Amino acid sequence: MCYDISFTINVKQLSDYFPDLVFDDQIKFDFEKGVHIPGHAYGLHPIIYKKKEEEQLHCKLMEWGCIPFYVQDLKAYTRQRASMLNARSERVLEDTKSYWYKIRNRRCLIPLTGFYEHRKVAGLSKKVPYFIGLKDQPMFFLPGLYSVAKLPDEHGEVQEVWTFTMLTRAANPVMAQIHNGGTNENRMPLMLPLELSQQWVSEDLTEEAYKAILNYEMPANKMNFHTVDTIRSPRERPDGKLKNEFFQWDKVPDIIT
Repeated sequence: MCYDISFTINVKQLSDYFPDLVFDDQIKFDFEKGVHIPGHAYGLHPIIYKKKEEEQLHCKLMEWGCIPFYVQDLKAYTRQRASMLNARSERVLEDTKSYWYKIRNRRCLIPLTGFYEHRKVAGLSKKVPYFIGLKDQPMFFLPGLYSVAKLPDEHGEVQEVWTFTMLTRAANPVMAQIHNGGTNENRMPLMLPLELSQQWVSEDLTEEAYKAILNYEMPANKMNFHTVDTIRSPRERPDGKLKNEFFQWDKVPDIIT
């Protein structure tokens, strides 16, 4: 599954893709920290969504890691929340008992400039991290679902907490070689071209179009990828470069494209 993402473009550039976008929050984004955003930090991220009573798209800061609307005690839910960073696309419409089915119409888009995934390589004790993006889009979007829970803050006052999850699917031939180990091996984020991203948050999305998006597989030849240094460490890289920049690993076979 995808637990590490990157977003290093000015938030205002979202309007280049969605010209009538309304910003709900005054979004200040630390692009230095945006190079690597770990999911388990449950941090805020700019999310594109559509309010039920409006036609216009909105952008709002939401926490990564869904909190179901029925949760009343966040501390008691913390351990379960780790499993809500991603949602399997296959479950959204097919598993009618899942939470994802309940919020299937709360569709949103997660803007990224890339994401990270780890590869198991024979002979190496550590998995090798890769940075993955799209060749033709420096910024792209992952489909997601959002949730709104009402939870007490530190003063006991009830506040709306907006959270999101990103959809994943079976890996394409490139990602099957990269994400080749662990309990969720052979999975990848559900990457979409711009046209399908726009459809995902369209008010007129039909059930047939919904299913087609959930089944979409990004062609491997439209993706770019390279190895990077260890990302899950607070230390800076010894070469002084950013975490999403190329790093040469020894004895790592090429990915077959």
